[in-house]
Amino acid sequence: MSSLYDEVAPAPAEGVPTRRITVTVNGEPRTIDVEPRLLLAHMLRQGLKLTGTHSGCDTSNCGACTILFEGRPIKSCTMLAVQADGHSIETVEGLATSSELHPIQEGFKQEHGLQCGFCTPGMMMASKALLEKNPNPTEDEVRWALSGNLCRCTGYQNIVKSVLWAAEKMRAESN
Repeated sequence: MSSLYDEVAPAPAEGVPTRRITVTVNGEPRTIDVEPRLLLAHMLRQGLKLTGTHSGCDTSNCGACTILFEGRPIKSCTMLAVQADGHSIETVEGLATSSELHPIQEGFKQEHGLQCGFCTPGMMMASKALLEKNPNPTEDEVRWALSGNLCRCTGYQNIVKSVLWAAEKMRAESN
């Protein structure tokens, strides 16, 4: 069944090859046919309808498209979808459960770490990568981990406070 809002993707032009790839996205294996030139960010948004991954610049400057690729933060606008074949990806949609927010999401809510929200998914994914490596970061370490992500609305202070809040909650939950 199709929704009124589903985008109908036209078939590739004659002679344009496609490749079937399988990626694990947020713990779920997904198989999709892609053109070899398709960016991973576009596959996530248009192909898999995971619209939390934003495309802000398509030049890797802003970080709005940051996802976790095999646990490492990458800018998905700089990777081809075919390069993800056989790999594991985590997007912002994979943070929360059906009944509760991830501590990083809670932190952004509690500490007012978002304004318009456009950069927020990328900030959250970069934060998750940091907190998995370093559960007790300093303010400077948070700022360094987020230095590849731009926010055009805030002065970053509340974003940093959000990550530190999440780190503290995650440490308390693990005890």
